[in-house]
Amino acid sequence: MPEGDVLRRAAAHLARALAGHRLVRADLRWPTAATVDLTGRTVLGTRPYGKHLLTRFDDGRTLHTHLRMDGSWRIVPSADRRAGARSPDVRAVLGTERWTAVGYLLGMLDVVPTGTEPTLLAHLGPDVLDGDFDTTPGVPWAGPPVLELPTPGIAEAVRRWAAQGGRPVAEVLLDQRVVAGIGTIFTAESLFTCGWWPWTPADAVTDPAEVLRAARALLRSSVASGRPTAAVYGREGRPCTRCGARVARGDVGEPPLQRRLYWCPGCQVRGRR
Repeated sequence: MPEGDVLRRAAAHLARALAGHRLVRADLRWPTAATVDLTGRTVLGTRPYGKHLLTRFDDGRTLHTHLRMDGSWRIVPSADRRAGARSPDVRAVLGTERWTAVGYLLGMLDVVPTGTEPTLLAHLGPDVLDGDFDTTPGVPWAGPPVLELPTPGIAEAVRRWAAQGGRPVAEVLLDQRVVAGIGTIFTAESLFTCGWWPWTPADAVTDPAEVLRAARALLRSSVASGRPTAAVYGREGRPCTRCGARVARGDVGEPPLQRRLYWCPGCQVRGRR
């Protein structure tokens, strides 16, 4: 499931394959971008922000994509038959002489002036994986910040958290307007790490920065070495590896936007009613 860690790896793969090279093929299979021609443009790089990808070109345009639940970018040699991208699931093709990037089941795609990126993403909170989010090392990324936030990183996320009042803490972590890049997997895992009951009112969490740093550490580890074995996510009914209690499952959020969440009744007692 794409979260901030997956987007960082996807951006790195796209940058390695395309950055500094001219496109010999560009096919955007998206209603509002189908007539956009990027052939001949040189790719400057791809920058992740939260769950968004920004692929920049030398003519001052950016291809903005979002994977949502099922999307992915795959890199194949341009001489490979897979570069033909004949699947109906393909939404975008960017090809150089050597490598072709194929976007499958992308949930969002548009081409915008690069200078409008801050406006496009202005609704988002700080990216939990950005280098300036906290004093602990982030996941380095070249270039200027995507967004100029009122206060740097974690301080801004904590400020936005405080404005959420009594919303359940799991909802707040999932809200990309508070902090960008955390999804259901790392919401569950970070709350387990810190022992908080997912439905604890956000304003009852004594140290929001502790939870945000836990999420950041887990995501950083996943970027570096792949998704770790989950402690609670997807383990409903199985014994907790820490205390032996049966992992439970519940929903957070209001219909029809509720999300499935996993938690340990034995370990996650902080704030529990």
